[in-house]
Parts: sequence; C-alpha cells; structure tokens
Amino acid sequence: MATPNEKLATSLDVLKKLQDEGLQAIPTKRLTRTHRERLVKAGFLAEVMQGWYIPSRPDEQPGSSTAWLAHIRDFVAGYCNQRFGEAWHLNPEFSLELRSGERTLPRQLIVWATGANNQIVSLPHDFSLLLYRAPRLLPAEPAKTEAGLRLVVLEHALVAVGESFFTRQPLAAQLALQLLPDAVDLTRVLLAGSHTVVAGRLAGSLRVVGRADEADEIVRAMTAGGFDVREASPFERPPRILGGLRQESPHAQRLRLLWGEMRDDVATRFPSPSHSRPDPKALLEDIEARYVADAYHSLSIEGYRVTPELIEWVRNSHWNPDGVDKSEKNAMAAKGYFDAHTLVKADVVRGLQGENPGTLFRRRLPDWYRALWVASVQAGILKPEDLAGYRNDQVFITNALHVPVSKEAVRDCMPVLFELLEQEPHAGVRAVLGHLVFVYIHPYMDGNGRIARFLMNLMLTTGGYVWTVIPVERRTEYMAVLERASSYQDIAPFGDFIAGLVAEQTGNRPARPVVTPRQPVA
Repeated sequence: MATPNEKLATSLDVLKKLQDEGLQAIPTKRLTRTHRERLVKAGFLAEVMQGWYIPSRPDEQPGSSTAWLAHIRDFVAGYCNQRFGEAWHLNPEFSLELRSGERTLPRQLIVWATGANNQIVSLPHDFSLLLYRAPRLLPAEPAKTEAGLRLVVLEHALVAVGESFFTRQPLAAQLALQLLPDAVDLTRVLLAGSHTVVAGRLAGSLRVVGRADEADEIVRAMTAGGFDVREASPFERPPRILGGLRQESPHAQRLRLLWGEMRDDVATRFPSPSHSRPDPKALLEDIEARYVADAYHSLSIEGYRVTPELIEWVRNSHWNPDGVDKSEKNAMAAKGYFDAHTLVKADVVRGLQGENPGTLFRRRLPDWYRALWVASVQAGILKPEDLAGYRNDQVFITNALHVPVSKEAVRDCMPVLFELLEQEPHAGVRAVLGHLVFVYIHPYMDGNGRIARFLMNLMLTTGGYVWTVIPVERRTEYMAVLERASSYQDIAPFGDFIAGLVAEQTGNRPARPVVTPRQPVA
C-alpha cells in the first residue's frame, strides 16, 4: 500500500503535468476529487472560486495574498481562455496601461467578451472581474509579458479610449503615444472609422509629447479624406518631454517620467544637509558606531533572525565557515552584510573624494551583490553561478500589489537608474528615489532591500547627511509607504518617512542593541 507521502507525490505529478500544459487557472474537471482534496489539504492548491483553483505554497501564511498576486494574471488569462476562447480582451484603457509598463493591477479588471453576461465575478483579496458583453471586439493579442492576458492592439486602444483617460492616466497615455512606431496604422484606423474628434485629440496629444511629425501626418491624412479636424490636447498640463532614446522600452521610459514627476516633491520636503563637505575620518567613525544597529535592523527587516551577538561575532572575525556557522542561514546573512558594508564604506570615501556617487554605484553594484552572498556560496548553500548578473526569473514582493518588472525589462531599466543617479544634483532625491526605483525594479532574486538601503546611505553620506537606519519596529510603515510610491506613484509618504529618519538621527545615533559576549568556537 502506498504511503501518504507517495500518494501526495502522485498528486503533485498530476499537478505538474497540468502546469506543463500552461494551466495556471485549473478547473475542477481537470483533477479527480482525490487529487484535488489531497493537494488542497497539503497546501499545494488553493481555491479561487467555486470550480477553479490555482497552485499555492504550503509555507504561505494564512491570509497572505502573495500566491494570489503572483498568479492573478495567469488565472485571469486561463479562466477567460477556457470560457471564451480567443473572443475576449481586457478593456482598452487597461490594455494601454499594461503596454505602458504598469505593474500594478486594479482591484477590478474589466474583460470584454462577446460571450459574457455583464456579471461581476468575485476573486480573492477583494479583486473582481467585470465580464462585459461587448457587441464587438477590437483587434487584440495575448501579451507574453503579461502571462497571456489579451490586450487591445495599441492603435485601436488609443482610438477607443475617451478623453478622460488622458487626465486620469497621463503617464500611461504619454508612454502609449511614445510606443507608436509611426502614424501610419493609427491614421488608417482613424480614417476607417471616420473618427474626426478622436483624430483631433490624438494629433494634439502627439504634438505636446514631442511628436509633431506624427501629429501633422494625422491632420493631413484626415483632411485629405474630407474630415475637418480640430486639434486639441486632452492633457490637463503639458507632459514632461522624455529624454533618452525613442526605442527604449516603456518600462525604461516610465522610470524617467516617474523620476521627473517625483523629484521636486522629495527635494522640497528633505532637510538641508548638515555638512556640505563631511570630514571622511569623522564620517567613517560615525558609520562604524552605527554598524551594529544598522546590521541588526536591516537584516531583521528582511526576516533574518539575527542578534547583536551574532553581528559582533562576525564583525570581530570570529567566523568559522567550516564549523557551526557553515549551515547557519542567519550567520551567512550577517557575514554577507558585514562584507558588503565594508565595500560600501570604501565607496563612501571615494564619493567624498569627488567621484560621482551614481557612477560609483553603477561600477560597484556587482561587487556589493557578490559580497552579500559569497559566504553562502563557499558554504555550499548557493551555487557559484548565483553570484553572476541580474535575476533570470520573475519575483514577487510579499503581500504587495506592485509586481517588479519582468526579467527582460531589468536590463532595460538598470542603465536608466544609473543614468538618473549620475545626473541628479540633490543628494536627498538620489537617496529616496534611488532606493524606491531599485526595489521597483528588484533586479536580483534576493538581497534587493539590503542593497537599496546601502544605495540610500551611499547617496546620503556623500551628500552631507548621516548614515540612516530604518528601524525594524517601523517595518510595517516602511513597507506601506514603499508600496504607496510603487503602486500609486505617491512619493510624499516615503519621502517624509526617510526625511524624518534623517532628521531624527542627525547628531542622535540610533540605540545600539545590547551585546552579550559570545564565546569563540574552537
């Protein structure tokens, strides 16, 4: 007779085969009752609604939304494909938002389908689907980067959205306009539908985002077709003209626009630096005096169970990678943090000597990352290849609506972050927006939060501010204001949070955790 573990293994094999088929939204009919109940009980399958399931993880905490947020795109695409075949797509507005690099899903997704019945389908964690019975569908295609969600073709979506889209979602509208290769296909759609008013709106919007040639082409073509076009921009205020290259991905262009929109808000609320030219020796002594508190709080924020004793143990070279510390995850984290912190301190000195802090970060980031993990590689916990390059898979932030950019987009976005840091004159802006954009991109599978805080402090200390510790006791607030900035482009709470900590800790070091001496291991 098969053991319980053998039975579970059989059910997991069935689930794997379904996933290998591309199924992430799994209908009841694709699993026998025995397999379904066994997988649900073991935590490998979660019910989304009656008759529909998604894969899950046994170690996820009750009430956590992480698995759902990781699978929602796959679920919606799979559910709609199985109900409507190819006769569906997302509404034009959100199709444009996703094409423009938006990574946060709204609480309600609107799906157009000829076979829908105008119903609302409730989903976990206060999400829902509005299934709109469309009299006809627009040309659409599945987007690989969005788990196969069917998006309206760019030109058709721009024609279909109303004027309010340009005032409610100006950033997405501008980026969508920038995605147009030229005006040919857009003009064809406008002429075929006799869209005189829409043509005037799109010509006006193209002109104010710096694409006058395309605006002129629309007006000339519509006039030649016998239409009287009245050009007018639908934007409430003139959009910020994008720098960089036209062929940049929308994710990279989004970063440029977000930085431009947010920087003044951060600069106005940030305190003035206490020193225009900090004394390197005094600054390094101050950073060193804050080290135990900094390492304790930063590692604790990431979920490591570290103690001040362990941090001092590593700091004082009582490191025994061949003994008790070899298999200790928390010890590995403490060792990696110490090694990376040592590199960052050296880079602070270089910045004080005149090197551009943004250029320093560009050049030294791979070294910081490797320092965090080399002890784990030496102990055999990680593979040597894990030290090389950016992530090669999608990552998700626990319980966060914001989904970091795809692995392909990481390589588009990181050069833009480096460039923005190098060109930004205000140290506080470099610190706040550098931290935000780094975790927004999430370029590595792990360690992103620690590196973001190192980045923040490199920018602060080279700009005349103190090395600033984010207390683990304020983790919930910290994650909430980061989420607010990442998902809703509201930078004020995060700017206030960091600026407040800087002000509190200027001339007033955070309390140093009490250390109980630990005996060296022979």
